[in-house]
Amino acid sequence: MIRKINDEGKMKAIVSVTFDNEFVVHDIKIIEGQNGLFIAMPSRKMGEGDFRDIAHPINSEMRTRLQDAILSQYEQVKDVQDEE
Repeated sequence: MIRKINDEGKMKAIVSVTFDNEFVVHDIKIIEGQNGLFIAMPSRKMGEGDFRDIAHPINSEMRTRLQDAILSQYEQVKDVQDEE
């Protein structure tokens, strides 16, 4: 679910993803980078100012599947908003 879309800045949206109607991950960010859009998993600031992901895919295949699904949904929602 796309919860918030920003037109300004590098952070384009905040999303929540539900797996099998049993587990949800909130606060995944869609970021505009130098090479296009990518996702940033929810993270927490650690003591020294570093950030550590709270939840994340274990392997690159899952990250790719998750990112592709999120970005596809984002583009669909953005297209509808742009038409309004």
